[in-house]
Amino acid sequence: MYNKILVPYDFGNSFNNVPDQLVKLSQADEQSKIVVFNVVSETELANYVRYQGKHFDEVVKEKEEELQPFLDKLDALNLSYEVKFATGSATKEIVAEVEEGGYDVVVMSNKRSEMDIKHVLGHVTHKIAKRVNIPVLIVK
Repeated sequence: MYNKILVPYDFGNSFNNVPDQLVKLSQADEQSKIVVFNVVSETELANYVRYQGKHFDEVVKEKEEELQPFLDKLDALNLSYEVKFATGSATKEIVAEVEEGGYDVVVMSNKRSEMDIKHVLGHVTHKIAKRVNIPVLIVK
């Protein structure tokens, strides 16, 4: 059983199988804490500001609404979670969160679920798996 689980959420990935894995990892224990973490890239944030006049707080509200179906699945499975947002480089922010947060495991979705022998993992997933010193579960 893992007590503190980080789930770096990428809106371009499919997270359909992740909730079931979170149940297995946490054993549905109320002590377990899942942190759903999304990084808004600086480029994406700059585009929101430039073209839509939205700043970080407004972008976070919009992202929380997009995230709601995934969170509803976690609620249905009685999983305890917290949602966090950051801005910057996805790799750097996720590694920093792992180092500062005292996590037991990182659970990531594999964007490249189609068979591409040359690049099995997405670049962020690959870099996180290489750079953190805790287990990384990559869910297809």
